[in-house]
Amino acid sequence: MMRQIEMTIPAMPRGFHLITEKIQDNISPLPSTGMLNIFIKHTSCGLTINENCDPSVLIDFETSFNLLIKENESHYTHTAEGSDDMPAHIKSTLTGASLTIPITNGKINLGTWQGIYLCEFRTSGNPRNLILTIYS
Repeated sequence: MMRQIEMTIPAMPRGFHLITEKIQDNISPLPSTGMLNIFIKHTSCGLTINENCDPSVLIDFETSFNLLIKENESHYTHTAEGSDDMPAHIKSTLTGASLTIPITNGKINLGTWQGIYLCEFRTSGNPRNLILTIYS
């Protein structure tokens, strides 16, 4: 059996935003066992699972991504949408557009310190659409 939900995350500024609770609010009830796939329908943001305890992790993510993929590089040819656009596309390729998480005992089965993050790579993000597919 499969169920699919489309949800929108409001616009957020550039950075890594914990969305675990927003996801959970949209998928209840869950089957006893199964899989949850989360797919983001955009090319300048991404999804990741990582530590959800120490906020300094988010600062280090942002700093590291910006050191790896800089804005205003002379070799970029896709520049019509601003200096943050091409770097956002490259960063989204690194994080990816989907996650798959097991469902166990009617709950998404994340580790103790894991959370689901929306990785917004545009300076001024837009609302972001997610497709949540629950397989049981």
